[in-house]
Amino acid sequence: MLCLATAGVGLATSGCRVNENDIHRWETTAHGPDKLRAVLFHDKYDNSLRIEAATSLIRMKPRQGRRVGIGIMVETLATMAPEARQSIVAALVPSIIAELRKPPPVAPPGQPRPMDASFPYKDAAYAMLTSDRTVIIADEALKEGLKAALIDWAMADFEHRLEDRSQAYGMEQLLRFIGPPAVAGLPKLMTREAKRLDQMASLVAEYGDPQAKEAASANLVAIARFVTSSEWVDAKKPELQAANAASKITPTEKQFEAQLAQYQEEELFRVYGSMKKLGGRPSVDFLLGFAADKNQPEKRRQAALAALEGRLDRNNPSDIQRILEIATADAPDAVLDQAFRRVGEMPRELVVEKLYGLFKTDKWKIRRAAAATILKMSTVKHIDEFMSRLPDSKGFAMPEALTYGASFGDLKEGSPLEALKKHFTEGPAPVRTSAIAYYFTFGTAADLAAVKALEGDTTRAPVCDADPDCKWACEVQKEGSNERELRDVKTVGEFVQYCIEPAMQERKPELEKGEKK
Repeated sequence: MLCLATAGVGLATSGCRVNENDIHRWETTAHGPDKLRAVLFHDKYDNSLRIEAATSLIRMKPRQGRRVGIGIMVETLATMAPEARQSIVAALVPSIIAELRKPPPVAPPGQPRPMDASFPYKDAAYAMLTSDRTVIIADEALKEGLKAALIDWAMADFEHRLEDRSQAYGMEQLLRFIGPPAVAGLPKLMTREAKRLDQMASLVAEYGDPQAKEAASANLVAIARFVTSSEWVDAKKPELQAANAASKITPTEKQFEAQLAQYQEEELFRVYGSMKKLGGRPSVDFLLGFAADKNQPEKRRQAALAALEGRLDRNNPSDIQRILEIATADAPDAVLDQAFRRVGEMPRELVVEKLYGLFKTDKWKIRRAAAATILKMSTVKHIDEFMSRLPDSKGFAMPEALTYGASFGDLKEGSPLEALKKHFTEGPAPVRTSAIAYYFTFGTAADLAAVKALEGDTTRAPVCDADPDCKWACEVQKEGSNERELRDVKTVGEFVQYCIEPAMQERKPELEKGEKK
């Protein structure tokens, strides 16, 4: 029988002895944690009993949702003298490792998955390794052995253990603490059956060494190839049919094909998301190849290019060449838009001449995309260079001029307006209208006097009949009426009158700081 002091916590020194049955019983009693703390702390008890008390504190069931025993165990160890603590730890850690190395539970057919009893031991191990009060585990070999066991524990059932909410310290928290060795095994788990690719990719991207990142990237490519294969279609078709039957949905053959295609696309985009986080040469090469493949659907090509954001190697001539080839190819607008975005991430000096080469195309939208990309990587000092490369008037679209005018205003390292002034009255119509279009976005009613003199410019406006969107025309108010009409722009002066000045009149100057409205 147990002998207790009047405080209800201290344990008697004579008359009866504490045994393992007492230790185990205290796991469930109200004052059990304090009694277990006392046994663990006092050296009058045999080491085996003290270690059993520590183990009971670890596996003790949560109280009010918290595993209080683990904190008590670590705090108690921290208050011990170093020599006494290490004597306990030397025996306790191997027992924790043994629990961590037990196989994870497996659900019997048709039954729920059994509870994983290893979480308290993982939490205890993490708490001991990260204690900020003192070094709980001083022996380096013991410490490394525990870390190795934690890594093996995490890899043994990664997806289930990642999402379990009963643990005090999350899986990601644990792996971050251990560092690169903790994620070295993740690439092997990145398979077509994996459901947590996103988290795996994030962890490898953040903590993996180059070898792990390369392996993970290659495995993502293998998954993407599977998802886009007929093998995937054959595997998923019965699953989708079963899901439809369970939901009492009876799609037509065409509807079912659309369902399957959407399912496949969602799976592919999930892999793309992981590729974007991780990068790596295998993923970059795959995404570039996929985006260049004209046989692939537009949306998937566009998404492949979006996944390459920030992942192309600015020092790799092949990457630069391949993305330029996509940007200059005959592709849907959405694909070209993403391609030009990626080109814009490259060093200006390596791509600008290729982009200027696109100014010769008769497709004004491609030219505009190329020009906008150039201006995003330019400064005020490049305005003259840009103007000198603009094409002739034929085929030059009004949306081009308006786009360039807006982009000029965003240029840094100088005053865009000062650099543009000489181009208001010099050069061919594309140059003049692009310069004047600065006022379309940035001009206000206070600037009207500056453009008034340009109303008399009789230089012929550019002509573009490729499609309705490229025409030189603006809405103006009918004389003597509140109605508006679309009026063709035939000269630079009319561009100022019909397009620029109305936009300026509607925009009030920004108030100076402290000025009242």
